[in-house]
Amino acid sequence: MPNQAEPLSVRHQPWATPLRRPRMSNTEDVRPGLSLTNRYLTRNGVPVIPVSGEMHYSRVPRHRWAERLRQMKAGGVTVVASYVFWLHHSPAPGECRFDGNLDVGAFVDLAVETGLEVVLRIGPWVHAESRNGGFPDWVQRAPVRHRTDDPGYLELVADWFGRLGAAVGDRFGKVLGIQLENELYTQPGHLRTLKRMAREAGMAAPIWTATAWDSAELPEEEVLPLYGGYGDGFWVDADAPWAPNFRDHYFFSHVWDDPGIGADVRRAQNIEAAKGGPRTPSDLFPAATCELAGGMATAYHRRPRPSALDVATIAHCKIGNGSAWQGYYMYTGGTNPSSPEGMQESHATGYPNDLPRLGYDFHAPIGEAGALAPSHAELRRQHIFLSAFGDRLAEMPSSLPDVRPNGVEDSETLRWALRSDGRSGFLFVAWHQPHVPLDTYRGARFRVVLEEGALEFPAEPVDIPAGTLARWPVNLTAGGVRIAWATASALTLLPGAVPTLVLLADAGISPSLAVSDQAPIALVPGLAPVRLETATGALDVLVLPAETAGSVWVCAEAGRRLLLSDDELQWDAAGRLSVKTGRATAAVRAYDPAARTFTDLAIGPWRAPLAAEVRAVELRAATAVPARYGEHDGRPSAPGRAAFDEHAAVYRLQLPDWAADPEHDALLRIDWAGDVAELRVDGVPVTDRFWDGSHWLVNLVDAGYRAGAEVTLHLLPLATVSRVSVPEDARDRLVAADPQLLALDAIRVTGRGVATEPEPVQRVGRTADGRVIVHSDDTEPFVAR
Repeated sequence: MPNQAEPLSVRHQPWATPLRRPRMSNTEDVRPGLSLTNRYLTRNGVPVIPVSGEMHYSRVPRHRWAERLRQMKAGGVTVVASYVFWLHHSPAPGECRFDGNLDVGAFVDLAVETGLEVVLRIGPWVHAESRNGGFPDWVQRAPVRHRTDDPGYLELVADWFGRLGAAVGDRFGKVLGIQLENELYTQPGHLRTLKRMAREAGMAAPIWTATAWDSAELPEEEVLPLYGGYGDGFWVDADAPWAPNFRDHYFFSHVWDDPGIGADVRRAQNIEAAKGGPRTPSDLFPAATCELAGGMATAYHRRPRPSALDVATIAHCKIGNGSAWQGYYMYTGGTNPSSPEGMQESHATGYPNDLPRLGYDFHAPIGEAGALAPSHAELRRQHIFLSAFGDRLAEMPSSLPDVRPNGVEDSETLRWALRSDGRSGFLFVAWHQPHVPLDTYRGARFRVVLEEGALEFPAEPVDIPAGTLARWPVNLTAGGVRIAWATASALTLLPGAVPTLVLLADAGISPSLAVSDQAPIALVPGLAPVRLETATGALDVLVLPAETAGSVWVCAEAGRRLLLSDDELQWDAAGRLSVKTGRATAAVRAYDPAARTFTDLAIGPWRAPLAAEVRAVELRAATAVPARYGEHDGRPSAPGRAAFDEHAAVYRLQLPDWAADPEHDALLRIDWAGDVAELRVDGVPVTDRFWDGSHWLVNLVDAGYRAGAEVTLHLLPLATVSRVSVPEDARDRLVAADPQLLALDAIRVTGRGVATEPEPVQRVGRTADGRVIVHSDDTEPFVAR
């Protein structure tokens, strides 16, 4: 692309409507300290931008709940959201269980103890790729008009809501939000009915929500409209191109609706289309999301595999678009409960998609096995930014540039936006999309027009490489110093006598900044700060190198502590760190703002984890597979149980003795190629997978492996002529096979060690005048008077 003769320009646009406080949370369901406005949520009068992540408690073993919640917290998630599956709780009329990993009340308690807020998505229809959309079979078969105000249906719902309300009980006083139904488009009256029934069952929360995509008609003032955004989806046909509604999420826009989400189910169930309602948020409520792509599920016929950068770009664009609430689906993968009929969405129950019977990994930031995906780090940096600057950002409406892309196929016009309050702000750049690669954007300079005048920067044009997601501060004041602009992404602000502004260099872009009206200065990324001093204050600026991006963590519970580690970090509600890794060594460095340097943290005691290659003994060779196993509405169907067992190869895995010890928390990594895989322990299927070219991780503890158990791996070949859609690299491997693809490349088992930060050591002494002084090894002395 040629250099730009003129700067790219944007003018701050103020809020279009005055600040309003809806009835919700202000005069109804009031909770002290919390208030919803039409712009943002406030806590104790301070605006906040919540980050919610979906975790289905009934798809995660109960003994993993605490760890998953800590992993979410370490990723910057502040709210855990979960569907409540009627199907999981009530397999038969009159039977309703809330024990084990169905104990939703205990889940709420644990989330709150971890320092997270909770949103329960109570349905009663939830979808979530579950059988009957979450209805038990006996409800699905009932002679009623489902999802309507049919008295017969409402009678069934009333009983379920009553049981759920009793199970959660007074814990609803801790619940932040309740979602009613899911993807209901033309029945605002039914949503009102469900809200009334939920209240009658003892449920209440400051915020009531409903999904608003595809122009859904919602009851005004009764629910906060929530939106979503996926960059690809399993729900379109196998041969469908990359659809405009998917592509649209890689651009900055003030249109929040996505008409593609759930379109296949609407078509399959002949659900009436909405009447073309607004595609932008209501004037009463802020722009909020509940289903930004945390990954993507894998259907049999279509198997998208989004990269970490794909996931992060959509979320980044939504922040630039003015998001007041970042919500991800899924953030934590899981496993369906076992059932003879299967708990998954399938062609057998009339759905347009066949999903794996058990595995619901979703390529999420925290996978089914509890391992962190690269998207955890990509999103974590955004959430660190929101934690530090969300109170300012929430007050800043989004402004789009004067020259914008002319459509989703425009790969030349730079994609960027401004959030500003008219005096300061942040400039967002998103220069990435999947499937259609972007070239480096050449010669970018920006002109930002604010209330006090215009800024042009940087001093010299910069090239913006493909893959750039930037958050550049504009007129940002900290420590009394005003940063006019910087060409490195804002990350966090560390407190101290002299605060530390932490920036992260964007790969391929030389960082620089200007202070007020002073000449710009070039910044050298590193692990030591630059001190900026003006007549009005002092500020340290730490510019982390781009290559540290995946190693950055910030623990807000410990006074916003900046950490660098290539290993997985977790912490409890008090901020005490633990490290979990499958590597032989672990290292954590913490930044000390007073000393202006990083220091190594003492973590221990440490037991180096074990690892071993796993031998697979073939018990049965695969047989020739057909080109297809049937179809539904033109989409290839997954093989049934009999066909799978007839054609799949079977291997016995020879695991080391230590792999059965829960202390090692062993992960099994399977690199394979084919069609469908299933892992069984003593003949019982424990999880499964449709091949999409990625490796497969299984947690042996969660799979129920124990000493002496037989573990078998069952792999079904994929016919070269199959019509299923797989990612490009997987398709290349498939077409090179003849006549079918089946490969077991490698299997490895890795134990994971855990070490915890020591408790602070308190020391007690006396001053010369006899006063008692108490201090710990990580705090300033406290003098007892």
